Amino acid sequence: MTRAILRQRFALPVPHRPVAVLIAGVVLILAVLAALVPTLLASGDPLQTELVTAHRPPSLSHPFGTDQLGRDVFTRVVYGARLSLFIGVSATALAVLIGVSAGLAAGIGGRVVDAIASRGFDLLGAFPEVLLALVLITFTGTGTGNLVLALGLAAAPRFARVMRAETRAVRAADHVAQARLLTRSRARIVVRHILPNALRSLPVVVTLGLGTSILGAAALSFLGFGPQPPDPEWGSMLAEAHGDLRIAWWSVAFPGAAVTVVVLATTVLGRHVGHHFERRAQP
Repeated sequence: MTRAILRQRFALPVPHRPVAVLIAGVVLILAVLAALVPTLLASGDPLQTELVTAHRPPSLSHPFGTDQLGRDVFTRVVYGARLSLFIGVSATALAVLIGVSAGLAAGIGGRVVDAIASRGFDLLGAFPEVLLALVLITFTGTGTGNLVLALGLAAAPRFARVMRAETRAVRAADHVAQARLLTRSRARIVVRHILPNALRSLPVVVTLGLGTSILGAAALSFLGFGPQPPDPEWGSMLAEAHGDLRIAWWSVAFPGAAVTVVVLATTVLGRHVGHHFERRAQP
């Protein structure tokens, strides 16, 4: 079932040529470097203000210009990758942990458990993840940790549906039936035969889901639910600068471009992984 869904999804003409994948890889490497070692790309202080240089357009000294407080936008975009990627990766990891556990339990459970779980997954999956996260974060409160929790819980049903479908498909395979004849340990069958095979298609969903989490983090941070100023984060930078769009377009354009480029890079890489997965799955 999952392979059929992936075949339908990746049958569309998508940019999976080597050049596009190479560019996407370079973009993600730069984003990771910016998050882990920002001083390699920017030497300034992202929190340093200088009102006399506020709203300066892009120049040699300030490649991305300055914002309303005179802070260097390039430096803040580079340092903003740390929080933006941290939230995206952490939320995706949490969603995978919860989704895989729930999907595996539904896939190996009885008919009643599977029916209840699948209806729950479908119900939650009918709502946009950002909307679910927005509802959750109104109860948990603002902040980086609460944003990760809300995004992770909202994205978990997507991984649970995939894991459930894969688990049920693997469970019906011949080698699992043979394993049942050789051992009575259900846990051993799940750990050694079902789980490893059910996880094979997960990298595709994880790669695509990472971009969704980064985009969701930026959207909710823009609304004020994520990291609070003056901490640099792409979504909060957009929120701070959107009122100055007419007089300082660069304060909005470059943080927005950072979100767009990174999300597109994860999408291109994810679809390339999907094509590779489909080629290997073909008999």
